[in-house]
Amino acid sequence: MRERLDELCSWERGSASEGERRAAEWLAGELREAGARNARVVEEPRANGTFWWSIGLLAGAGALAGLAARRGGGLTRAGAAAVGAGAAALIADEMPPGGRRFRRLLPERSCHHVLAEIGPQEAERTIVVMAHHDAARTAFFFNPAITETVGESAPWVFEQNDTSPPLMWPVVGGPALVAAGAALGSRSLTGLGTFISGGAAAFMAHIGSGEVVPGANDNGTGCIAQIALARALADRPPENTRVLFLSTSEEALCEGMGLFMERHASELPRDRTFFLCLDTIGSPHLLVLRGEGMLKLREYPAEALELLDSTAEEVGIELFPNLRLRNATDGVFPLAAGYQCVSVASCNQWKNPSNYHWKTDTPENVDCGTVAAAIRLSEAAIRKLDADWLQAPPATR
Repeated sequence: MRERLDELCSWERGSASEGERRAAEWLAGELREAGARNARVVEEPRANGTFWWSIGLLAGAGALAGLAARRGGGLTRAGAAAVGAGAAALIADEMPPGGRRFRRLLPERSCHHVLAEIGPQEAERTIVVMAHHDAARTAFFFNPAITETVGESAPWVFEQNDTSPPLMWPVVGGPALVAAGAALGSRSLTGLGTFISGGAAAFMAHIGSGEVVPGANDNGTGCIAQIALARALADRPPENTRVLFLSTSEEALCEGMGLFMERHASELPRDRTFFLCLDTIGSPHLLVLRGEGMLKLREYPAEALELLDSTAEEVGIELFPNLRLRNATDGVFPLAAGYQCVSVASCNQWKNPSNYHWKTDTPENVDCGTVAAAIRLSEAAIRKLDADWLQAPPATR
């Protein structure tokens, strides 16, 4: 598995790129060799492959609206308020599981999904094992030295918080402040919103100019886990459940998973489908997220969490407790849609994924013991589900 991780990380695979297509074809071949049937690459031509263009343009519009509002005049302020409010709403819609309406107006290119199956084809129940095969762009903000410095100088920052900070709130809030300031005629409020919006636009431009990282932990580890699970399940297939391996182009704010759900959710009944997301499982401590969401924090279903927690105890795996993510894995889409689902991840001592979106995210920095534990936990959970299915949670979203 380590050799395969080295191979996957040996070429650049940014979202919706030629390298991402190559990674998808590689993963499909590995799943086929592992014993999965019908392993294939599905092209999705409606992707944009970025989030920095859509959010950056909208944040820039908010900043320009703020500058216009500060020049004064009732009509100018009314227009600035409308632009700021619209930009804030469209940025919020960019956050998964939003509809990405503004992004759909931008140039399109293709991303590639990987699909493969194990288990009885006629089975009524499906377990979707999710990962992603693309890699992220870096930016100065992701430098792990920042987290290490904070952790060493003020460890209470991490000790007292089990939920990551809502980093995208200011990105939405900047244009919203411009709208409020313009509507109220407040120069100070408008100025603050203009400053935040301009900063967000600059930060998105910085991400867009950044290099693509090797992506070993995020999420080469998830791909390797899929291959290992395919081998184990092909040797002893589930009797009552079809296991669908799905890998998407994720680093454009889960764009690939959004497109997949739009096309295929109707084929996956809520009461007969379980989603198991494997994302960034190569840090020192394995965990199962309690909840996630960039804007709205959604809690994972209690029954699904209990399944993973009890399975980990049975197979002797210690899970890092009680973490929630103010970011998003692909698991946020089935979570928002009301499925039974979980997201398996990992963290370091600072409650962050190791080498996240940084150039040091290389195979030699992956904790292979954690990856092995994630594979054992996932296989055991799949086999328990095959024997005793969970009831679907109420469709409240």
